[in-house]
Amino acid sequence: MRKSLIAFAVFMMTTGSVWARGILTNTNQSVDFLRNPARDAAIGLDGVYSNPAGVVFMPEGFHLGINWQYAHQTRTITSTNPVFQMGRKNNANSPTKIFEGVANAPIIPSIQIAYNMEHWSLQANLSVPGGGGACEFEDGLGSFESVVGNIAAMLAPLGAQGYDMDGYMKGRQYYYGVQIGAACKVIPNLSLYGGLRMIYGDATYKAKISNIEVKTAQGYVDFGSYLQAVTAAGYGEQVAPLQKYAEGVNLLCNQDGIGFAPIVGVDYKTGRFNFAAKYEFRTQIRMKNESTVNEASEIEAVNKFRDGEKVNEDMPALLTIGVQYSPIDAVRINAGWHHFFDKDASWYNHSQELLSHNTNEFLLGAEWDTTEKLTFSAGGQLTRYGMTDEYISDMSFVVNSYSIGFGFSYQLSKRVAVKAAYFQTYYGDYDRTNADNPQIKDSFTRTNRVFGVGCQLDF
Repeated sequence: MRKSLIAFAVFMMTTGSVWARGILTNTNQSVDFLRNPARDAAIGLDGVYSNPAGVVFMPEGFHLGINWQYAHQTRTITSTNPVFQMGRKNNANSPTKIFEGVANAPIIPSIQIAYNMEHWSLQANLSVPGGGGACEFEDGLGSFESVVGNIAAMLAPLGAQGYDMDGYMKGRQYYYGVQIGAACKVIPNLSLYGGLRMIYGDATYKAKISNIEVKTAQGYVDFGSYLQAVTAAGYGEQVAPLQKYAEGVNLLCNQDGIGFAPIVGVDYKTGRFNFAAKYEFRTQIRMKNESTVNEASEIEAVNKFRDGEKVNEDMPALLTIGVQYSPIDAVRINAGWHHFFDKDASWYNHSQELLSHNTNEFLLGAEWDTTEKLTFSAGGQLTRYGMTDEYISDMSFVVNSYSIGFGFSYQLSKRVAVKAAYFQTYYGDYDRTNADNPQIKDSFTRTNRVFGVGCQLDF
C-alpha cells in the first residue's frame, strides 16, 4: 500500500516535465537548408548561420534573406501495461494503449543579413535555434494512467475494481536567437569569422489531471468521495497521504531566460573544393519559473516548476565540419558533419549524464544550376542520438532518424530570388522494456514534415 501512495505522489508531481530533459536544437535556419541540409561548406547568404566565414566570398554589397517555415510533428508512444485493462475508457481485453501528441509550429522565421566590402563581411542572423512550437497530448501520457491504474489495483482490498481519469499535457518552447559577427579574408582563399549570439528562451507547460474516479461495487465514484468512504470504514491512516490529491492537479508554469555564447568559423578555398568549420560555444541558460507550484516538495521533479526557481536548460556546444566540391561550374556536391556536445551541457537534474554519447549528424547533398536563373537541390541528413533506457521516457524523447529535403531557387531578377523547399524526417522506433516487469513496455516514434518559402534581396 505505501509503495502505491508514493508512486501516486511521484506521478502527481511530475506531470509537467514532458520537455524536462534538454532543449530541441535546430539547424534548419533557412529554406536553403531544407532543400539541401549539407550547407556547412556552401557559399551563400544562409551561411550567416551555417558557414559564416564563407559569406565573405559572396559579391560585395548588401544581402538580405527572409525565410518562413511551417512544421508539423506527431509523437507516438505505444504503451503496454496490464493495469490499462482496468481503465474505463480502455479495451478490457488488451493491455496496450496508444498515446499521441501533435506539435505544430506554424511560424518559424529567420532573417539573414550581410554587408560585404573588400575583405570584410558584417553579418546578422535572427532565428529560432531551439524549440519552435507547441506539443499537445489531449489524453495525457501513459505515465499518468499507469500510476492511476496501479493505485486502483493496489486498492483492490479496499473495494477498488477499476479507474477513470482525464489527462492533458501541453508544452510550448521557443528559443529565439540574435547573432552578430564579422568575417575577414586573411588571405584571398582563407577567411575567419567571430561572432556572438544571444538566446532568449520562452516556454510554457500545462498539465491537468482531473475527474479521477474509482470503480466500486456500486459503480464509479469520484476519488474524493472514495477516500471519504474508506476513511469512514476505518482505513483513514492508509489513505491519508492521498487526500491532498483528491481534486487532481492543475499545473501552469511559464519560463524565460537569456544566454550568450561566442561563435567562431573558418573557410578555406582551393581549386574546386571549399572546406569550412564552425564552433558554437555552449550557451548557458537559466530559465526562471513563474508557476502555480509555490512550495518545495520531497519529490524532486516538482522543484523544476517551483515558482521563482531557476532551471538549467543549456544549449549544447556544436561543431560543424563541411566540404563542397564542384566538378563543373553548374554542379556543387556537399557533405557535412554535426557534433552536439550534449553531455557537456547542464540540464535539469543532470539528465545529460544519462546519455550514452553525444548527438551526431551526417549530411550529404547536391545543387544543380539547370539554367542561369533556376537551381534545383536535394540532400539528406542522418541523425544519431545517445538515447538510453534511463534517459528516454514518454515525457521527453527523441529517436534516431534520417531526413530528406528538396527544393529550388529561382532568380526573378538581378536583385531578387525566391526559394521553396520540403523537408521530411523518418524516425525509427525505440523500444523499452521495464527491467523489473517485462509485461510493461513502451515503443516511441515520431513524424516530422516541414515546408518553407523565402526570398533573397541583393543590392
